[in-house]
Amino acid sequence: MKVLILCTGNSCRSQMAHGFLQSFDPNITVCSAGTEASGKLNPKAVAVMKEIGIDISHHTSDQVDMYLDQEWDYVITVCGGANENCPAFLGKVKHRLHIGFDDPSHAVGTDEFIWSEFRRVRDEIKEGFWKFYNENLKMS
Repeated sequence: MKVLILCTGNSCRSQMAHGFLQSFDPNITVCSAGTEASGKLNPKAVAVMKEIGIDISHHTSDQVDMYLDQEWDYVITVCGGANENCPAFLGKVKHRLHIGFDDPSHAVGTDEFIWSEFRRVRDEIKEGFWKFYNENLKMS
């Protein structure tokens, strides 16, 4: 089973989703990429995942072009905001899904608020991808 998770920057939401899905089942091949990959992970995304015991610090922020020549069982976009363009994946895909989340890296306000946004989105991603895993991948 091969799953590609896409967003724009590949530094935050797609990385957290990647970490969760891999933690649910290490036998799934999970990759994540972005149409405008930043080339680095958001340090707060790495930190909030570490808080719950998932280390994504070794992940890389990759351009989607790296994966176009591969076949995928699922390509999942995780962009959330109305002002965001979800990337279109033109490679070979059996199933395309969208599971959208707010971008916590756009949160403004106090440090406390910004961290709470990262935790909220992390928890929503966990819930959304656990549901996806149970409905589509488990026992397949």
